[in-house]
Amino acid sequence: MRIGQRLSSLVISDIRAMSRACEAVGGINLGQGVCDLPTPPPVARAANAAIDASVAIYTAPEGILPLRQAIAGDLQKRYGREVDPASEVVVTSGATGAFAAACLALLDPGDEVILFEPYYGYHLNTILALGLVPVLVPTRPPSWEIDREAFARAIGPRTRAVVVCTPSNPSGKVWTEEELDWLADAAEAHDLVAITDEIYEHIVFDGQKHVPLATRKNAAARTVSISGFSKTFAVTGWRCGYLTAPPEAARRITVAHDLLYVCAPTPLQHAMVAGLGMPDEYFASIGQGYQRKRDILCSALADAGLTPYVPRGAYYVLADIRRLGAPNAKAAAMLLLERVRIASVPGTSFYGDPVGETLSRFCFAKEDAVLEEAARRIRSL
Repeated sequence: MRIGQRLSSLVISDIRAMSRACEAVGGINLGQGVCDLPTPPPVARAANAAIDASVAIYTAPEGILPLRQAIAGDLQKRYGREVDPASEVVVTSGATGAFAAACLALLDPGDEVILFEPYYGYHLNTILALGLVPVLVPTRPPSWEIDREAFARAIGPRTRAVVVCTPSNPSGKVWTEEELDWLADAAEAHDLVAITDEIYEHIVFDGQKHVPLATRKNAAARTVSISGFSKTFAVTGWRCGYLTAPPEAARRITVAHDLLYVCAPTPLQHAMVAGLGMPDEYFASIGQGYQRKRDILCSALADAGLTPYVPRGAYYVLADIRRLGAPNAKAAAMLLLERVRIASVPGTSFYGDPVGETLSRFCFAKEDAVLEEAARRIRSL
């Protein structure tokens, strides 16, 4: 199948479709993870200063050196990871841009890529658009444990990579050290590239901590670790992300990123240097603030009989929407929008497994006043 044919088979995601439907009725959008919280002042000031100084020309495709140095310093401080900012760090056009460039650079059409369900839709669609073959391994509510036997069965002669999202969008699963060690061994045993999406690394709850796969056993030698700034600084539309990878992989990814995007937005890269320089108290406060928001939303869902599977990280919650009595997940999401003007995303956007028909995803990255009103509407059910 040609690339054009593959792209024509993809449709606008249910996430964007629900956002448009929500806007049409003036509802509260708990569907798309737009994160409408304020940008931290140091980050905003640094962006404005760069724009005022006409910092506007292309950067190197791998990003400005001060930002790559700041990223390397941050990884050393938080996780004890040693990465070379000159050869192992690539600044990208968002985490999705990092994922697309990594897949394009390291994989070939027909290669199989393991995804854990529930998956993030951009991961699946990028894999499909590039002519790769997704192979789904389920995790199911309420515990989201990995079916390791299904993982073993999923590996075949064309398997080249495995994708890990932790903390997970949409389940909120935070991978444990034991699970990461198991995956590190499996990737080494089967010669797999591991591509991790760690964009929610600072949004963890209940005393959990985020642990990068690249810090476990020998995983760093075969891991592309993706993160970014959209969630950390509430700048989802700025499209600034980054990845780390072994030097040869990073070089190939840089070439692919140059082809796809040229470079991440220049003045905003400078703003991210300022962001990474913010005090530790700011980063600690992110998870604390979102845990309070999580509890507001989960309490309302539980009161309405829409059983929430309480997340351990990220800023989404999957809830059981069967009580609404709709024939499927998409109909249930539309019913919720019609009755109380709350937008969510059908669980089928994240699952091939039939369990997706029982779920809907809600985002709690909202100002407290908006979230409280959403909770009131949900309870009115």
